[in-house]
Amino acid sequence: MSPFPSLIILFFFTTTLTLPPPSFSSSQTKQTFIIQIQHESKPSIFPSHKNWYESSLSSITTSPNTIIHTYDTVFHGFSAKLTQQEATNLQSLSHVITIIPEQIRTLHTTRSPQFLGLKTADRTGLLHETDFGSDLVIGVIDTGIWPERQSFNDRELGPIPSKWKGQCIAGKDFPATSCNRKIIGAKYFSGGYEATNGKMNETNEYRSARDSDGHGTHTASIAAGRYVSPASTLGYAKGVAAGMAPKARLAVYKVCWNGGCFDSDILAAFDAAVADGVDVVSLSVGGVVVPYHLDVIAIGAFGASHAGVFVSASAGNGGPGGLTVTNVAPWVATVGAGTIDRDFPADVKLGNGKIIPGVSIYGGPGLTPGRMYPIVYAGSNGEHSGEGGDGYSSSLCLENSLDSKFVKGKIVVCDRGINSRGDKGEVVKKAGGIGMILANGVFDGEGLVADCHVLPATAVGAIGGDVIRSYIAAHKSLSVGSLPTATIVFKGTRLGVRPAPVVASFSARGPNPESPEILKPDVIAPGLNILAAWPDRVGPSGIPSDHRRTEFNILSGTSMACPHVSGLAALLKAAHPDWSPAAIKSALMTTAYTVDNKGDPMLDESNGNVSSVFDYGAGHVHPEKALDPGLVYDISVYDYVDFLCNSNYTTKNIKVITRKIADCSGAKKAGHSGNLNYPTLSAVFQQYGKHKMSTHFIRTVTNVGDPNSVYKVTIKPPEGMVVTVKPDKLSFRRVGQKLNFLVRVQTREVKLSPGSSLVKSGSIIWSDGKHIVTSPLVVTMQQPLD
Repeated sequence: MSPFPSLIILFFFTTTLTLPPPSFSSSQTKQTFIIQIQHESKPSIFPSHKNWYESSLSSITTSPNTIIHTYDTVFHGFSAKLTQQEATNLQSLSHVITIIPEQIRTLHTTRSPQFLGLKTADRTGLLHETDFGSDLVIGVIDTGIWPERQSFNDRELGPIPSKWKGQCIAGKDFPATSCNRKIIGAKYFSGGYEATNGKMNETNEYRSARDSDGHGTHTASIAAGRYVSPASTLGYAKGVAAGMAPKARLAVYKVCWNGGCFDSDILAAFDAAVADGVDVVSLSVGGVVVPYHLDVIAIGAFGASHAGVFVSASAGNGGPGGLTVTNVAPWVATVGAGTIDRDFPADVKLGNGKIIPGVSIYGGPGLTPGRMYPIVYAGSNGEHSGEGGDGYSSSLCLENSLDSKFVKGKIVVCDRGINSRGDKGEVVKKAGGIGMILANGVFDGEGLVADCHVLPATAVGAIGGDVIRSYIAAHKSLSVGSLPTATIVFKGTRLGVRPAPVVASFSARGPNPESPEILKPDVIAPGLNILAAWPDRVGPSGIPSDHRRTEFNILSGTSMACPHVSGLAALLKAAHPDWSPAAIKSALMTTAYTVDNKGDPMLDESNGNVSSVFDYGAGHVHPEKALDPGLVYDISVYDYVDFLCNSNYTTKNIKVITRKIADCSGAKKAGHSGNLNYPTLSAVFQQYGKHKMSTHFIRTVTNVGDPNSVYKVTIKPPEGMVVTVKPDKLSFRRVGQKLNFLVRVQTREVKLSPGSSLVKSGSIIWSDGKHIVTSPLVVTMQQPLD
């Protein structure tokens, strides 16, 4: 048995998508609201809080209102469907703290453990020191799970940890026997989904924890999949599949359905999971970045963090543009995505001899070797569009947009956007096309995602797409009477790719749109072309007409990066059970790296340029170094309250987030919101005609390394700025000792046009000769519009 206590990790996984805030079409339209109540105010005449909530509803309306969920762990209150007027009336009751409109969220790996340095052959290190996470319990909140997969077998696992309080709830095609010593709990939450969409169609989704999408099965095995060999997808990425904590237990919480992932259900799962005793919550659900008191996920995450639960979240897939990062609360570990040293080349060879690099995981009958095929681009004009098409829609290969007479037997070029990459291939196939080239647009840049296409197909970058379209157009202008030609050459799996890691093009970027003084994302982890388990009744492309079956699938997204960090955080908690969530995050951040396997600065996949702190935060996670970081930046609940006070949140709004009455009178001692004891430092200067500007940061580090250690500072100031650190030496006598230091940043005004900004970065590095503790320092100069 492992000497470490039982741990539970919980996952919320969806592909991050930014959605507009809810709106009312009329005063009589009902929508779901989440209502926070002063929990301690319940009159004794009510036997339960639910009875009290029902009485509150009946007092403000005569129409029937059914409570969807009640919450009593990370949040106190309930959810219900109300009209705008009913919500206003309810808000007027003295025991109602706030009413939050519901957001709807939607869904946003074999070589990655080896790439991260987690090697089974090592007799020391993170995996062995935690017995591969054997006493951990990982909760996955997502689309459910396919329990029969070998990644979830319970061979040689001991009894269920005694601390676990969860249950295995039976449902459609999911008997209680679906659980074992690996999958030790399963629940599903559909009340919010059905309150908005009506009763679910049980012919195409399961009213149970069984996965009809694939996303939850995939993320669960990234975090805690058993060792499975051989593992591959359609012959690609052959090897041994394993999660971050292969012996960890799983508890499944299904909250995502065909209509999306609803806040009221997500909060119910958050509430249940923390009550069940989880140690890590991981979520990859994204939405509109709003103030924290209006963000149910930020509120639930704070409640979890206050209970000692580590919360990690996907940064979102809105990259490569700036200000796209989501889940930005400082009590959440925000995870971006990087590449690993493996890819799946599938190049385009044009009739003029040019080779355009691409990627694909197509595993069916290929194109005839050596043969060139006619190639067309339907977007050049609308004359070859299908019945539902025009030049624009046919360029994107939207449904019914292609003329079968034009594309039959040809390779079709499709622009990326609007419909899914897999759907485009199906459109081409149904129209009679023999192959597809999926071309990035300017915004996508050179970032490529490999997909399990339903016909021979490959993805190329924006530059390659332009070359191909230009070739087709030039050939057409010659009027030679023959069609331009091309073929796709599939090259299988390539290992040892350099450079790696590279920041994935889709990975969302900073700066932080809600709290610019907190650098986000925090770290990046493997998230591009990750192989993991897959359900039996879902084709690898995810398209209903795809009847291929595979035990594993290859997906990309910050959804895939997030469970890597969640699993690593659980292993760190197992190795250091006394560490707080903030200490675990600090260890992952201060030991992260920013160079690739060539020794050069990490690049940005979208353009090939050197990436920045707004792309990767502190850097790419390094698990083995995080096991022994030397120093950590710890943060208490009271520190977060001071941060909210100094961020100009009202005491009422702070209570919504923290469930505590905040006293902001002492917060001024902390100075400003950037003085939160965060492992990174971010300063924002507004240039209002000032020639000289300065700020300071106060930080406290806790010694978790060796007693009697002396750390000396190395300062790498942002270009043109003066940075001082006092003291420049920290002498620790014992483990657990805390010492403070002050960082002062001085700069001069720079010439900027109104509304523009300039960003420069550097770092503060502490070292005792054994440990290296790095904190990025980023300074933003902004020129006001006035």
